[in-house]
Amino acid sequence: MKTGSGLHLFLVLIMMFGVIPTAGAEEQQPQVNWIEGGRSVEIGDGLATLDLAEDHVYLNKEDTAKLKEQAGAAPSPREIGSIFPTNENEDWMVIVEYEEVGYIKDEEKNDIDADEILNSYKEGTEEANKARKPEEQIHVVGWDVKPFYDEKTHKLEWSMLGEDAQKHPLINYNVQLLTRKGYVSFVLITDQANLPQDKNILHEKILANFKIKEGNRYEDFNEATDNVAEYGLTGLVLGGLGLAVAKKTGFLLLLAGLLKKGWVLILVLFGAIAAFFKKRFGRKTAAPESGPVDQPSAEQPDAEEAPKEQTPPGQAPPAL
Repeated sequence: MKTGSGLHLFLVLIMMFGVIPTAGAEEQQPQVNWIEGGRSVEIGDGLATLDLAEDHVYLNKEDTAKLKEQAGAAPSPREIGSIFPTNENEDWMVIVEYEEVGYIKDEEKNDIDADEILNSYKEGTEEANKARKPEEQIHVVGWDVKPFYDEKTHKLEWSMLGEDAQKHPLINYNVQLLTRKGYVSFVLITDQANLPQDKNILHEKILANFKIKEGNRYEDFNEATDNVAEYGLTGLVLGGLGLAVAKKTGFLLLLAGLLKKGWVLILVLFGAIAAFFKKRFGRKTAAPESGPVDQPSAEQPDAEEAPKEQTPPGQAPPAL
């Protein structure tokens, strides 16, 4: 583990989850089934498959929830899996989520106004900051990656930069894959120094090997039977909010909603969340089974049946 990462973890858990780890909790070992790389896994109850890289391991929905609970974080019904490296020199993790909000039309593909979205976040954030103590304020800095939609792959990518009152950087990196009935989110958690190379890993080793099954693909949309989302690509960047609402709620309150989802923000200075899970708990993998892995979730509802936590368009998410 990197020098000082124990303190970093302590601060991360307090800031993100309001958790103070105890000595007893640190010694607990989650009973999870690490799926070894070099095989195909099914994700999201038949939604998609992932050809897992040899140097990666995977946790299904149920085991991802168990691991989060060990860290004192509340699982989200949107989370359908998580991916980790086996290379001890890599400290990243990817959380995979699925949100069934309806078919999101991509008519805005050539008209995403990144400047307007950024200004909306800035205005709303500074307005929301007025109700917070100076040391608790968060500020929008700009785009790390401006919202970009790939029409061929139906992927929306964007990454926003922020900072807290102490000038500690915050990064929110998202890749969202549109499907017939909603979208899959890939949330990369890493640190700023390794972000470029870890983005490449996400795109080349994970996204390139992630396949939506026939019948669930974006192009399988049936206008006669399928529901359509109440927002488009701009609304997706804004967390399901319109520009007018974003100006009122801002990035600060959006962060509150994202934190409730869990693990969305990369707290650069306090990093090492992935290192915590990888090195604190270790990877005690079960004996691999042959063939594609079916991911059971007997104790949790399926992603389609799970209660939704989505903020309805036109309503502000709850404040911190």
